Amino acid sequence: MNTLPRLLATGLLATSIGLIVDPAQAQATPATAEHAIQRTADTITTADGVQLYYKDWGPKDGPVVAFSHGWPLSSDSWESQMLFLAERGYRVVAHDRRGHGRSSQPWDGNDMDHYADDLAAVIQALDLRDVTLVGFSTGGGEVARYIGRHGTSRVSKAVLVSAVPPLMLRTDDNPGGLPQEVFDGLRVASVANRSRLYLDIASGPFFGFNRPGATPDDSLVQSFWAQGMQAGHKNTYDSIAAFSATDFRQDLAKFDVPTLVIHGADDQIVPLDLSGRASAALIDGARLIVYPDGPHGITDTHKDRLNQDLLDFLRE
Repeated sequence: MNTLPRLLATGLLATSIGLIVDPAQAQATPATAEHAIQRTADTITTADGVQLYYKDWGPKDGPVVAFSHGWPLSSDSWESQMLFLAERGYRVVAHDRRGHGRSSQPWDGNDMDHYADDLAAVIQALDLRDVTLVGFSTGGGEVARYIGRHGTSRVSKAVLVSAVPPLMLRTDDNPGGLPQEVFDGLRVASVANRSRLYLDIASGPFFGFNRPGATPDDSLVQSFWAQGMQAGHKNTYDSIAAFSATDFRQDLAKFDVPTLVIHGADDQIVPLDLSGRASAALIDGARLIVYPDGPHGITDTHKDRLNQDLLDFLRE
């Protein structure tokens, strides 16, 4: 029996996308200034030899905003926000996570510690300072783990959008989390036909196109699918285990910069109460903005409001 339709029908799959680390995976070592990080006009090669593609738009002397994308997407998913802010004087930077987009596809290291260290490598290679970190979905976990591992010496503010922290998986001390079978079902569907999985996610819960009265936008579905299929099969598969079990609660406790949490009330992928509301409660002084009708993919469906909310927060 195909697991995907059952998960969609029960709503379990709808609450499981966008996340990232299996505690059994080896822990990465934080990047240090001594590591030799190579850089070209659009790539950065990390200390462990992974080539990361990046975009660096806007005036180079403008205030810096760095974006971290969701699963299984790429930096292209941030284009609306990046263009909007770059046109208003901000330097905007976004990289394709290892294994995603135009970055290389390493067999190992597809875990949140490496993702956070890759973000550190981008920040170090471009010598970014006073950065506002913005993370969507899995990228929100990347931002949280970056602060947990590398601190905020180069960070001025943080924004979590539809983000996966504090913890998605149901555990003894997180009884409100999602059951393991949700993520097992995602793995089954990914191996069976990940092309179909991405189409089903995008045409259904990600943008809220499965809601009564919704008008599906095939261009958004195709963009999601194209970005997902550009990523590596092994990399996106590993990320399912990664995002489902990563506990970000200690990372959130280390946030000591102004933080904005933005989440859709109708997020079927990463539920508001489990994630956005819980994260805002754990981060000292964080402000929560809830979009009443917002699905998971508010970077597209609510881009005008999100762009303005980001700009207002940056100008505070």
